[in-house]
Parts: sequence; C-alpha cells; structure tokens
Amino acid sequence: MGDIKSPRLLLIKALLFLTAGTMAGAALLLEHFTWTNLFLLATAVFSFSRFYYFCFYVIEHYIDATYKFAGLTSVITYYRAKK
Repeated sequence: MGDIKSPRLLLIKALLFLTAGTMAGAALLLEHFTWTNLFLLATAVFSFSRFYYFCFYVIEHYIDATYKFAGLTSVITYYRAKK
C-alpha cells in the first residue's frame, strides 16, 4: 500500500481524525465532567501533539536532515542506533 497523494483524501483523513478525537474527548468529559478533567485532557492532547511534531519535524529539520523517519518506531530505532 502506497502513500496517499490525493489532497481530497488527505483532507478527508484529517477530518476523520478530528472527528474521532472530538468524539473521544467529548465521551470522556460527558461521563465525568470536571474542570480538572477538561484541563488534563487538553494538556495531554497538546503535549502529545508537540511530541509528535518534535519526533518528525524538529529532528528531521534541525537535528539530522539526512534521516527520514517513517513512524514512531523509526524514531526509537534512530535513537537506539545513535547510542
């Protein structure tokens, strides 16, 4: 299976991820809503998003431009190989 290259399909994929994330977050908050849970959920989403950004964009553009990552396991393999 190759990479998705169609801008329309990529947009649909992004919207599906947005919908799934919104539904999951809403379900968690509807079951046990507190302002603390809302803050913790928002912090977790933000932190994991920034981690993902670091793993792919920052490493590839600022740390090692020669290495192309294929996924989170690729990041782990890259750092194990460097040690």
